[in-house]
Amino acid sequence: MTDATSAVPDPQRAWAFRPASPLPGAPGGPLAGLTFSVKDLFGVAGWPLRASTRAPVPDPGPSPLVTRLLALGASAVGKTHLHEIALGITGVNGFGGTDHPFLPGRVPGGSSSGAAVSVALKQVDFALGTDTGGSVRVPAAWCGVVGFKPTRDHPAWPTDGVLPLSVTCDHAGPLARDVATVTRVHEALTGQTVPEAALGGLRVGLWLPGGWVTEDVRAALRDVAGALTGAGATVEDVDFPEVLDAYSPIVLSEAAQVHREALHLDDPGFLPFTLASLRQGAALTDAEVQAAHERRAAYRAQLNDLLTRFDLLLAPAVPTPPPAQGQDEVLLPDGPTPLRRAVLRLTAPFSLLGAPVVALPTRTAFIGAQLIAPHGQDDRLLGLARALERTLDGA
Repeated sequence: MTDATSAVPDPQRAWAFRPASPLPGAPGGPLAGLTFSVKDLFGVAGWPLRASTRAPVPDPGPSPLVTRLLALGASAVGKTHLHEIALGITGVNGFGGTDHPFLPGRVPGGSSSGAAVSVALKQVDFALGTDTGGSVRVPAAWCGVVGFKPTRDHPAWPTDGVLPLSVTCDHAGPLARDVATVTRVHEALTGQTVPEAALGGLRVGLWLPGGWVTEDVRAALRDVAGALTGAGATVEDVDFPEVLDAYSPIVLSEAAQVHREALHLDDPGFLPFTLASLRQGAALTDAEVQAAHERRAAYRAQLNDLLTRFDLLLAPAVPTPPPAQGQDEVLLPDGPTPLRRAVLRLTAPFSLLGAPVVALPTRTAFIGAQLIAPHGQDDRLLGLARALERTLDGA
């Protein structure tokens, strides 16, 4: 199969591999006529898998999710670039990194950077991404598209045949330009219709840590909260802690295990930050990792309590508008903050704890909101996201 990637203009460097012709979907299926891109962590027979790194990576085998989407009628156009091995939120990788679709010199978000760009530029109808700490939701927010992270271990969204980053936190999920397309894909995979949902009477918890987001993000989220209130929901401010003391040891230790063979090489080929992070993970003791899992269990109990009191949580998906390429720090009301921490403390709780989330564009360009539902309520969440999207669009 010929790699036609180099022959097609790609100024954003979103595409890792494009064959001479797409893998065709089965005719007559419920997704017939739709095209999709595949994040280059998914195994696809006959297509290379590099995970956007120069280092050697394990072969996860073919992805049953890709196979299923093809059988349902969607056609796979090619593979998209990501933040190297999915260990990051900006889109930097061993092949030059991915640029923002509309703001040159700005980051698109990651790790599913090419996925978001391919959707935002209308190169595909939807994209297949992964989310370990925000890797679907962050690029969706910064590129102005919709991202869906299903409940952890959702049977319709398997992570088999996907090069892992963290077996505890990894999810597979789609990005699209609207909730309707995400819902169509989800319905085809589940064989169930997502019911219409009403916003009236909803109890919504607004998690908006004032010192963690810029004023424009705060205003955008307050606008979404106002739209919910206007539709008959009640919105109440809530608190939730930073979970990175549990998230980081778990993810880094598990990522080091995935890439342990490469780490034995004198020069594996990873970018310096990736290599340092993996070595940090490899150095963690069993006791340190076990303590992180115990903290995760405590955070899970806190989230379950919130999602018992509220039908839905509303939270920012990003702390700022898209930062500049190479920017490592952002200025927040609480002071200068490392970009990675600023982003992950907003998104990592819900991948660490496995709750379903939709990242939805707000009425402020390139600032997204997260809608978080109780575990297993994916269909209801998509119905509510569809209703809120219509409200924000004024439909």
